[in-house]
Amino acid sequence: MPKFSVVVPIYNRPDEISELLETLVRQTYKDFEVVVVEDGSTIPCKEEVMAIADRLDIKYYVKENGGQGFARNFGYEKASGEYFIVFDSDCLIPDHYLQTVHDSLEEAWVDAYGGPDSFHPSFTNLQKAISHTMTSGLTTGGLRGGKVRVKGFHPRSFNMGISREVFEKTKGYRIPFMGEDMEFSKRIIESGFKTALFPDAFVYHKRRTSLGKFAKQLMYFGRARVNLSRFHTGQLKPIHFLPIVFAFGTILTVVLAALGLLIGYIALGVLIFYLLAVAVGGLIKTKSPGAALLIPMVVLIQFFSYSYGLIYEWIRKLRGIDPNTKYIELY
Repeated sequence: MPKFSVVVPIYNRPDEISELLETLVRQTYKDFEVVVVEDGSTIPCKEEVMAIADRLDIKYYVKENGGQGFARNFGYEKASGEYFIVFDSDCLIPDHYLQTVHDSLEEAWVDAYGGPDSFHPSFTNLQKAISHTMTSGLTTGGLRGGKVRVKGFHPRSFNMGISREVFEKTKGYRIPFMGEDMEFSKRIIESGFKTALFPDAFVYHKRRTSLGKFAKQLMYFGRARVNLSRFHTGQLKPIHFLPIVFAFGTILTVVLAALGLLIGYIALGVLIFYLLAVAVGGLIKTKSPGAALLIPMVVLIQFFSYSYGLIYEWIRKLRGIDPNTKYIELY
């Protein structure tokens, strides 16, 4: 089994990198290096990295700010391993993670894999609520497939691994942000590489720590879906517009109920039942009443913010506005 290179791009999050690196120290599988790429941060994390250098095989690089996609490419170029694993800096990694990936690749080799995210007991109620909402099969989340090896699985870069061959053939990320991982995964599959979901290779993803930051992130996700369609045809399907249907349906429901119409009351009852169902699922999963109480609000923010981002970028695309001022010409 080839040595792993764990690549972590970071921008102005020195506090988070310390927590992530501590979880890497505790990995039961030890044949790996860590490559930290400081992407033009104004608040560098060199001190935090050096503080742990005696316990990890770690490399630290600084580059001009160019976006997370290009920072990952930079890390891949500096890595010495034959299989690259990338994490977001706001992740915590279970002790068994690298051993799980090693065993999964030994059992059935794939050129690229992705893993799910979960919540950690130390997370706040809001973080637990966001984690559940972003992964629940009742919302826009879910694992995008529930089997151990899903044909054509599209890995996402908060928890993703690729072979060196994949990077050398695809040249890595073509754009630095706004759907860069979706675009990359699409090209990996189109290049004939085998991909898979490793459900036991999960990470604890802190995501956002406030509702305002969460709303901005979901708007970004909606914009990213449209941006992907600038590079690959067929990437805006009817299913991607369901959040918009939900958002406008919710507004219409409230208006009809406020007017005292029976159909409004019925629709409102259905909406409340749906939100309660997601909340109950969250209570069962997180065992946190505080998180469950927050889930209905988080769900509404998720749908409305994603819808706004999708509509906003869709209109920009129709107007011929392209946000990709930096990209790699691959063809």
